[in-house]
Amino acid sequence: MRNLKFWLDDVTKAWDTFWFSVRDGKTLGLIRLSMGLVVFYSHLAWSPLLIRFLSPDGMLPASYRELLFDSSLAWSHFDWIGSEPSVLWLFHVVALTIMLLFALGFWTRATGIVTALLVISYANRATGALFGLDQIAAFVTLYLALSDCGESFSLAKRLGISKTVAKPSVRNNVAIRLIQIHLCVVYLFAGLGKCQGETWWNGEAIWGAVASYEYQTMDMTWLADHMWLVSIVTMVTLFFEVGYAALIWSKLTRPVMLGLAIPLHLGIGLCMGMMEFGMAMLVANLAFVELSGLNSKNEPER
Repeated sequence: MRNLKFWLDDVTKAWDTFWFSVRDGKTLGLIRLSMGLVVFYSHLAWSPLLIRFLSPDGMLPASYRELLFDSSLAWSHFDWIGSEPSVLWLFHVVALTIMLLFALGFWTRATGIVTALLVISYANRATGALFGLDQIAAFVTLYLALSDCGESFSLAKRLGISKTVAKPSVRNNVAIRLIQIHLCVVYLFAGLGKCQGETWWNGEAIWGAVASYEYQTMDMTWLADHMWLVSIVTMVTLFFEVGYAALIWSKLTRPVMLGLAIPLHLGIGLCMGMMEFGMAMLVANLAFVELSGLNSKNEPER
């Protein structure tokens, strides 16, 4: 019983250290700046065809949501502002302004919450045109909104508009941990899903991706003469996604996993035309990069 008590004490202490240690906002500030700019650009991309796609009678009707979600939960501010083009444009410009202010570190306590809600709102409205970028941006901005990330990498701070002093906080640590865990879940289920596909086991899956004219932005058909390389990239990708959730936590294997993430997501961006998604995933991986991070005596050794 005494040994059990000691073990429970150790587990409790490790749990408290993992979640409730004090962390500064430097890493989160870099994530905020980087993800904020990705979010701003990806929503700016709606502008040329805003009315054509997002008006009530546009190419992405709100009724699409009913096929996938409970429409009462998949809310969007576009449902409440009508179909007048000038009003749609006004709300769009305001949304872009708030996203940019958040990215640059202006009044992040307020702009962070609103940015997270806007990312979710646009994603709910654009059902039928969603892909991984929207989900990654949604959970990262949501967790950033919980943190004190506004004082690092901040133009507002540089210009003297923000006078607050950056202080380490438990909220920063909780935000980082939520991003880390959510990212592990994303990779794990992506990897397990790939395990169900025959081409991931025979080494041909990457060839099917880079040779597809639907996604192809760079001619990679020369790989047809080097299928051994395709097989290696396929298996490394599968290993990375399945093993990420276990190997990213160890200080010994973390550099390897972060190093593999770079060519993986840059390759997706350059070869498959999904650069915003690739950049968003790399930004999310910054949650495992300590710019200064936890006090060394509080960080659990692994």
